Amino acid sequence: MELKELKQKFATVFGNECEDVFFAPGRVNLIGEHTDYNGGNVFPCAIDRGTFALVKRRSDNKLRMYSENFANLGVMEFTLDNLVNDKSHDWANYPKGMIKFFIEEGHKIDKGFDVLFYGNIPNGAGLSSSASIEVLTGTVLKHLFGLSIDPVQIALLGQKTENKFIGVNCGIMDQFAVAMGKKDNAILLDCNTLKYAYVPVVLKDELIVISNTNKRRGLADSKYNERRGECEQALKELQTKLNIKALGELSIEEFEANKDLIKDPVRLKRAKHAVYENQRTLKAQKELSAGNLEAFGKLMNQSHESLRDDYEVTGKELDTLVELAWAQAGVVGSRMTGAGFGGCTVSIVKKDKVDDFVKNVGAAYKDKIGYEADFYVVQVSEGARKL
Repeated sequence: MELKELKQKFATVFGNECEDVFFAPGRVNLIGEHTDYNGGNVFPCAIDRGTFALVKRRSDNKLRMYSENFANLGVMEFTLDNLVNDKSHDWANYPKGMIKFFIEEGHKIDKGFDVLFYGNIPNGAGLSSSASIEVLTGTVLKHLFGLSIDPVQIALLGQKTENKFIGVNCGIMDQFAVAMGKKDNAILLDCNTLKYAYVPVVLKDELIVISNTNKRRGLADSKYNERRGECEQALKELQTKLNIKALGELSIEEFEANKDLIKDPVRLKRAKHAVYENQRTLKAQKELSAGNLEAFGKLMNQSHESLRDDYEVTGKELDTLVELAWAQAGVVGSRMTGAGFGGCTVSIVKKDKVDDFVKNVGAAYKDKIGYEADFYVVQVSEGARKL
């Protein structure tokens, strides 16, 4: 939907003109998967799809929220003194949780507002629609109430909303990338220390294509906990000799010299992925800073192979999409992104080959899997902001 249509919609829903418009992007992780809880780095960037918020201040303490994506649910209404998770409020619990934690942090929010949300991130595709609406709400509050809060703090309150209000045990990567995104840059982020560096991703003749398997990620949660446990066990075995707190602290050489301490071949593979994938994020920083996009593409491909063979979190749908991508002309690199077992792949494709890529990969995927994949062409974009 165009902004003009959204403004008309706001007027229809709330009977008023909106005052301000805000935007928060979605994100995609370019490399560094299943590294965050192993003490390693991730490498996300903000994308130019995301969530819009059209806002008008109120003089009372009432909050009225409407989402064009869930139009059938109508307007959600509640007050500043009743910010509790209510199942019937569905998606509106995300912004509600943000408001609650802003107030708990001591930020003065003494009036309500009307807000219309609209997102062009597909729900459940693993591009962080929830982090987008959380950080967006934080950005709205900051501007509406003149609060002194920086984007990193907004990201942390977004994570807190997800963990404590919604009840999803997510890390900080999504909210951080949404809040701190920068055009033509990815973020090398250590999720444990929040140390970060911007890394140029200059795509002159290329675009990022996100391909959605359209497979629901049924296994992801149980397998995620299993992988986490396997890595923790491998770390304990390495700690019998090495003074380390996380697998991400190891260089490849140190890991190879000490891997015999890990007694189980499956745990060995899991730990290998965590160590090697973290090193790939550091190599990615080096290659992209030097403008070596082709070398970065090779790292993406290696990342997928490791996630497939050593971490075993890909599955038939993701492997099919990636292998089809590798066979296409103009593909710099392609890999699964996100937790795995469904969700999306991310590919860097030459602009003049994108149409062929979507057509060819789409047809072959449907042929092999039996249903269609969806494709989103995106660019590396700015973080949350007032428009």
